[in-house]
Amino acid sequence: MKECRSPHIFYHGNVHLSGMRICSRGGNLRHSPWIIAASGFLFDSTRALGLRCDTHMRRKAHLPSSFVTPAATILLSLLLTCITSTPAHALPHRENHAIHKEIETLEEEWRQAVISNDVTRMDHLLADDYIGISANGTVETKTQALAQRKAGTVVITKLDIDDVKVRLYGDTAVVTSQAELQGSNGHADIGGRYRYTRVYNRRFGQWKIVSFEASRMHDADARAKN
Repeated sequence: MKECRSPHIFYHGNVHLSGMRICSRGGNLRHSPWIIAASGFLFDSTRALGLRCDTHMRRKAHLPSSFVTPAATILLSLLLTCITSTPAHALPHRENHAIHKEIETLEEEWRQAVISNDVTRMDHLLADDYIGISANGTVETKTQALAQRKAGTVVITKLDIDDVKVRLYGDTAVVTSQAELQGSNGHADIGGRYRYTRVYNRRFGQWKIVSFEASRMHDADARAKN
């Protein structure tokens, strides 16, 4: 039997861990148990490894990849999580302000479209799945709302908006306001003061009105404001 030793060593703290690969003439390989020695052990020691030469040498070995602690990987994962887990609604101040202005501009466009009865513009601003609830509890879809405008059933001659508040929730904007309105719905006078809630949703980069609700203000609410 001819022995060939191919020593392998790595360092762990102050302890050297070394292992030998032993082969026979037939080429079959087997691994010996790890030999653990104190720090400063002379690698290839004739006493410990049974080498025939008396040459003592120290070898610097690289740490096997399997011995790399997973702590670095875990730390990197946590760092990436912190960077990418910023909430969608936590927008920079400038971007948040710009969206507020954009929504306020759309509110003005809607007001102008209602007064001038611009059905084409209203069609563009309303989402296809729009649902509106009037002050008397009537629910109308986009198709129904535009049909009433085209037929001249609803006529608005004055619409003043104030106390506008815009709140952002990602791709959704909720607008609350007060409105002083003069107009008619058929033969009924719908003039008065209202509270409005309009909801916008951003789709494919464009804000669309998806919901609207109007509530007539009572005299007590009006007096409290004054």
